Parts: sequence; structure tokens; C-alpha cells
Amino acid sequence: MGTLKIAHTNFTVFDLDKSLAFYTEALDFEVVRRHEAPDGSFVLVYLGDGTGGHQLELTWLKERTEPYNLGDNEIHLAVTTDAYDTWHARHKEMGLSLWENEAMGIYFVEDPDGYWIEVVPERMMK
Repeated sequence: MGTLKIAHTNFTVFDLDKSLAFYTEALDFEVVRRHEAPDGSFVLVYLGDGTGGHQLELTWLKERTEPYNLGDNEIHLAVTTDAYDTWHARHKEMGLSLWENEAMGIYFVEDPDGYWIEVVPERMMK
């Protein structure tokens, strides 16, 4: 039997340009590929971190007229870094919405749609 690999995680976004700006400017993610429906009803943009692994798929739907209600918003994407303090300072300087858990040594940064991105020091992943 073959191996299953995680390919991507999907976040459906209200304002694609605003979301792309967040992910490329705040997290240094890069657009890997983009697919637009021939009828203009949706756009899919896949973002990567440059390592060639797991991607984040942003889906924009033309018919959507108001922001998404994420409910209790227990959904999040985690990223890890060997430069935790640098990223933390950068996100604070950008004025982004942060939720910090100093006891655990992690923080979360909120994207334009209310999804949380967990930032974890690489040392905690070993």
C-alpha cells in the first residue's frame, strides 16, 4: 500500500487580495499556483513556504457577499520557525492581531478572515 501525504489545507476567504497580502507579507508565503474558473465563479490560490511540502489553498467565491462566520474558530494552521523572536517582533510591528500564550512559548496571529496562524519555535517540535 502506498503512503498518504498531506497536500494542502484550505481556507475560504472573503477578500482574496487582502488575504494574499497577509500571507505573502506577514508570513513570506509564495504563490505556487493559481486556478480561476472559466466562468469567474471562483479562484483557487495555492501558497507554499518554499520547502515544497504542505501548501495552503485559499478559495475565493464570487457569489459571497459577506465575511465568513467562523463560529468558535478552533481552526488554525501552525507554522514553525528557528527565528521565533524575529517573527514575533515583525508581527507586532505590523500591528497584526496576536494572541500570546507566554506559558507555552507560542503565539497566534490572525489573518484577515479570522483564521489563526500558530507560530511555534522549532525547538518545541523536536
